[in-house]
Amino acid sequence: MTRRSFVVTASAFALAGCQTTGNGNNVQLAATPPIETDPKKIYAAMPEEQFPIPAVNLKKLDPKFYRQVVDYSSPEPTGTIVVDTPNRYLYLTMPNDKAMRYGVGIGRAGFSWGGRAEIAWKRPWPTWTPPAEMIKRQPELKKYADGMEPGLHNPLGARALYIFENGQDTLYRLHGTPEVASIGKAVSSGCVRLINQDICDLYERVPPRTRIVVLQKGNSLVG
Repeated sequence: MTRRSFVVTASAFALAGCQTTGNGNNVQLAATPPIETDPKKIYAAMPEEQFPIPAVNLKKLDPKFYRQVVDYSSPEPTGTIVVDTPNRYLYLTMPNDKAMRYGVGIGRAGFSWGGRAEIAWKRPWPTWTPPAEMIKRQPELKKYADGMEPGLHNPLGARALYIFENGQDTLYRLHGTPEVASIGKAVSSGCVRLINQDICDLYERVPPRTRIVVLQKGNSLVG
């Protein structure tokens, strides 16, 4: 991919769904796990987790969405998360025009969003609390108004990264999912979902205050 300029249309983070230095310098990546290239190892079971994560059925995942390092030239500093919504990819920019690329599932039509923000904080095995707007649409979720306990069936999966804009919680998350077949599709209520193994990997690679750029149609980059 060649370097190209782009304009991010900053949509309002209005519908709820589920490291900036301050001077424009590169953000330092967190201490990172080794980079694995074998999909069978990447998506192997994780029995050491608080809630053991089963291996991914690779027959349900298009190989183009496997986690991998790719050539990726971007105007964003190293250590930036870039979500390419139209192409269903999340990139973590790396030095030397490289990026770690993950396949993602995105929000359904009507829940799309875009702009610039930051990862204010992150949590392993988070509690999920559906926002009021979601409970209104799906009254059966009222029983979780005070929070759903973490676990494999929790909609936030094994990890969640919380997106804030100008110090305010957007109520959007990057989070895990066991629903492998949803990767590459528009299925969530606005959040960006990754396979549990992938969100665990991303979680270890980014510190709080990581900048995030979400691109919508017309602003996509092809890696």
